[in-house]
Amino acid sequence: MSTNKEFNLLSDRFRTFYPVVVDIETAGFNAKTDALLEIAIITLKMDALGWLHKEETLHFHIQPFKGSVINSDAIAFNKIDPFNPLRGAISEEVAINSILDLVNKGMKIQGCTKSIVVAHNANFDHNFLMSAIQRANVKNNPFHPFVTFDTAALSGLVLGQTVLAKACKAIGLTFDNNQAHSALYDTLQTANLFCELVNRWKRLGGWPLKKIKKKNNICCHIKLI
Repeated sequence: MSTNKEFNLLSDRFRTFYPVVVDIETAGFNAKTDALLEIAIITLKMDALGWLHKEETLHFHIQPFKGSVINSDAIAFNKIDPFNPLRGAISEEVAINSILDLVNKGMKIQGCTKSIVVAHNANFDHNFLMSAIQRANVKNNPFHPFVTFDTAALSGLVLGQTVLAKACKAIGLTFDNNQAHSALYDTLQTANLFCELVNRWKRLGGWPLKKIKKKNNICCHIKLI
């Protein structure tokens, strides 16, 4: 069983933020009007030595909300038939509440004060998630309203790559292009990538912060922003 010290490691690592990896497939680019069709999330945990790992996964096919727009170009790209009964789609509200139940539970266990979206080109997924939460009339949204961890930006810095498939391959992860643009697969790969980026920084000595001594013998911390 995990100890409280293990839980505190995750909270301390991201200034009490609880990272949740998210990928969303949609019927367009407008988060206010276009249908959300598929969503997956993966929560994360940190072991007693401070290494980041995947924890729990949720994945839902979503029924287009009433009055939503379905753009043919988006459907042709992600190859999702929104009205196929074999999808096993559920309402957006049910999916969002199930996700938030898991997130709130994880935040409490890990001693975190706010959840933060981790996604590849995170602004897109964050906007759709926030809009869906608003449509579900959630009173206490656990997610930060604008801060995200964008693995595209992080990969550009660390690996010189911003495309998810190329970033995964550059860091030594396999990537199946035939499974890409599935919310579940892309979330899994994004979670693997984020964990490896964070853990690689630790292996290189970038975390935890080290103390250095200046010439006048005054100690200071290296601040990483």
